[in-house]
Amino acid sequence: MAVPEGADEESVREFSCFTGNLHRLADWLIVCGIETVAMESTGVYLIPIFEILETRGLEVKLVNAHHVKNVPGRKTDVLDCQWIQRLHSYGLLEGAFRPPEQVCVLRAYTRQRMTLVRYAASHIQHMQKALNQMNLLLHNVVSDITGVTGMRIIKKILSGQRNPQILAGFRDHRCKNSEETIARSLEGNYRQEHLFSLKQSVELFEFYQEKIVDCDHQIEEQIATFDARTDGAAPLPENGKAHKPGRNAPKFNVREDMHP
Repeated sequence: MAVPEGADEESVREFSCFTGNLHRLADWLIVCGIETVAMESTGVYLIPIFEILETRGLEVKLVNAHHVKNVPGRKTDVLDCQWIQRLHSYGLLEGAFRPPEQVCVLRAYTRQRMTLVRYAASHIQHMQKALNQMNLLLHNVVSDITGVTGMRIIKKILSGQRNPQILAGFRDHRCKNSEETIARSLEGNYRQEHLFSLKQSVELFEFYQEKIVDCDHQIEEQIATFDARTDGAAPLPENGKAHKPGRNAPKFNVREDMHP
């Protein structure tokens, strides 16, 4: 970290990345009378130091590394931190947009939720693979094997049922294909190793579904912390025909909760 010449006897100091050292870095900047700090954007590695400096009352600007390199100068002749400090003191660096703290928290929850949805989707593929290996063509006769009909049948298969007619009887009344068609798709070559893979894939899929619900609770609680900007009026009705929520949509009413 570099401070302007004259702010301290040592204008450049080196700190390790342990949390205690980051707090000592903040202490030093405050003693030196520093009010704003410029730092290169370095992915997730910037988050701890950014948050510590921000909570200590310093204004932190995240700078795109390419923008620093594009400013003319002999950067190789000085330390990176000195070069960034000099450009910052001249007002040549633009800070990247960073939303308010409330939004950052909400963004972290939603990003975690997206990750969980992606992981859950990969286990759906594993379920389909295990079914294909046993020539159980369930995905050809139901639109979604993780829907009501699909999961009913898969759970019965895992519990030991092998009769196609009995399995087809667990068809939901909304399923477009008949029981006869579904029964033909369930005449498979059941093998223990593939059933084992199917079982684990189902368990992992359901595990991630539980974690997605946990994320939804956190998201809903975080949304509730935002100040209302209306007089309590209900949101305007949606234009056109209302669409059915997607399979991965949150279980709470996001539209009403996010009504500004």
